[in-house]
Amino acid sequence: MPDMLEDKCEILFASFMKILKYLISKELVFITMIFLIDRLTKIYVITKFDKDLSGNLFESKYLNFHLIWNEGIAFGLLSSSNDFFYNVLTIIIFLIIIVLIRMLINSTKLEKIALIFVIGGASGNFLDRIIYKSVPDFIDLHYNNFHWFVFNVADIFVTIGVVLLIFNEIFYEKKI
Repeated sequence: MPDMLEDKCEILFASFMKILKYLISKELVFITMIFLIDRLTKIYVITKFDKDLSGNLFESKYLNFHLIWNEGIAFGLLSSSNDFFYNVLTIIIFLIIIVLIRMLINSTKLEKIALIFVIGGASGNFLDRIIYKSVPDFIDLHYNNFHWFVFNVADIFVTIGVVLLIFNEIFYEKKI
């Protein structure tokens, strides 16, 4: 029995080392770049909004920048004032990011690029959930009175990554 436990520990340690080795790679550089682009835009908007409380930071015919705080996930879904629900949702998001990192290790080509986009964006929004207990969204696309959901730079990367994953699955994955 002790040998079996020792074998499982060795396998777990080897898996952990494989993940660690992989994360110290070019993929980590791209994930970090996406993360930093997102962080810098959010810090700029939050700082600018703190100084100018007029509501909109920028307005045009099709695009507005105004800060809102999203306590839910994409498009404000699953927003709740219940702390327990919020914390459970945050833990689930963290676990999904871990699974995506594991998928990244075994991915190739287009799937790898897509996962880098999703992980970079999701990590930025995850950090906001930890720091602010919500995610700052500020990009408002609109036409006349029709407004799309307000989003941020991380959401752009996540969306592009998901579209690439779907495209990869439809057109490039080998069918069994």
